[in-house]
Amino acid sequence: ALQSLRLAFSSKTLSEFLLERRLTLTDSLEKCLKKGKGEEQALAGTVLTLLCLQMGSGSQGEEVFRSLKPLLVSVLTDSTASPSARQSCATALGMCCYIAAADLEDLISCLSCLEGIFSPSSVGEGSSASAQHGPLHCSALQSWSLLLTICPPSHLRSVLDNHWLQLPPLLSSSSVALRILAGETIALVFELAQDLEEDLCHQDTEFLCAQLKVLATESNKYQAKTDRRKQRSIFRDILRFIESGEYQEETIRFGLECMYLDSWARQRTYQAFKEVLGSGIHHHLQNNELLREIFDLGPPLVLDAAALRASKVSRFEKHLYNSAACKARTKARSRVR
Repeated sequence: ALQSLRLAFSSKTLSEFLLERRLTLTDSLEKCLKKGKGEEQALAGTVLTLLCLQMGSGSQGEEVFRSLKPLLVSVLTDSTASPSARQSCATALGMCCYIAAADLEDLISCLSCLEGIFSPSSVGEGSSASAQHGPLHCSALQSWSLLLTICPPSHLRSVLDNHWLQLPPLLSSSSVALRILAGETIALVFELAQDLEEDLCHQDTEFLCAQLKVLATESNKYQAKTDRRKQRSIFRDILRFIESGEYQEETIRFGLECMYLDSWARQRTYQAFKEVLGSGIHHHLQNNELLREIFDLGPPLVLDAAALRASKVSRFEKHLYNSAACKARTKARSRVR
């Protein structure tokens, strides 16, 4: 049942349909989180996130978040709960707080709770425990960095002064995903500091850049080839941004529209929603008012059947375009070689 709800909520916009049923759903999800085990709790956390996303940032979304926040924190901080359930609750806590938290106190308490999960003292457990909890630490760090993007300047300054130094030790983690996420979060922190005109240069900045250079050129054979390639590519972008302020812009196309990811904050927000919605992200970018507001896309486009037909490219035209692009790419690569 939870899997069916997850699929429905991620692939359709059902806010009006859910409006009258949100209390029933919230009550059922509460029971799943309290009495369920492992997979059931993990799915309930995901469905709760999607419910909050459907409800939006108004009073209904806030009501859903407020009622289940204590339970999410309880499961997340319970070391006896399954890692998958804790991971799902870390994502749900960050996403629901991002969407629906109205008070600064809620935001600060969620940041503090998430920080306690991924902080170096927590990550630096035994190697087997570290490997087992790698995804949990990744989810907590991702949610923490997402909430940083909506922090008011006053609280953000205290985070920049005290807490960001917990991030560099994570660059030496045994988990590739955690290393990459820590690098992206460091770049995000530098970007937020620039926006506040704060200076993050302390005595270890040179050492940090040296660490990033090592990760951008690392070629250890014990790592999978795809992991090595991904790590080198991302850390080159991070290093370029920290040294010269250049960001590698990315274009996301959906329907007849496109959106530009031109900052680390925007990229973090997009990645967080993409992880929760999966393949339904494009549908929600086209139709979900909350997402369109977050990414400054304006009201949803209303297209008639003729406009949709005109926008579609035939299979033969696609084939010709792909062939031409492949030929041009081969020529360009041959010249470089």
